[in-house]
Amino acid sequence: MTHLGMYRFYNCHTAAEGYIVGIKVNHELYAVAMDHIPFAMTRMTKTSSKRGGVPKIKIYFDAPTCKELVASGKAWHIGHESILIDSKYNKGEVFERIITETMTTETWVKDSVPFWVQGDVVINGKQIQVKLNGAEMVTEKAINRIKAMVA
Repeated sequence: MTHLGMYRFYNCHTAAEGYIVGIKVNHELYAVAMDHIPFAMTRMTKTSSKRGGVPKIKIYFDAPTCKELVASGKAWHIGHESILIDSKYNKGEVFERIITETMTTETWVKDSVPFWVQGDVVINGKQIQVKLNGAEMVTEKAINRIKAMVA
């Protein structure tokens, strides 16, 4: 499947109604809200050989874009990037916890609910997917799981 094909398939099947993406500028962590992840802000790569080496799409905001989002005021400051360090959870999970616990009254709980079922957090009644820049959006393996369910 092509990059564009995977991107379109993802957008047709995601439960997300919006996104909050974490970006870093000068070792500071910021968040930006958006309705969707623009195609130009994605890259197609492959998962590790340990995970099958299958094609995947990841979020990719380059440094000039991150700086522009901060300079324009579209991104808000979260804190120094060191707040993402946690011995139990990865940086994406920590970012999701920060967003959940600062933007809602909920206490974050780690889960593995697929992106086509629901977002990571509900904010103002909308399903929101929370991702750090560089995070995986979708893999070909996930797309094949969805295709098998609807076949």
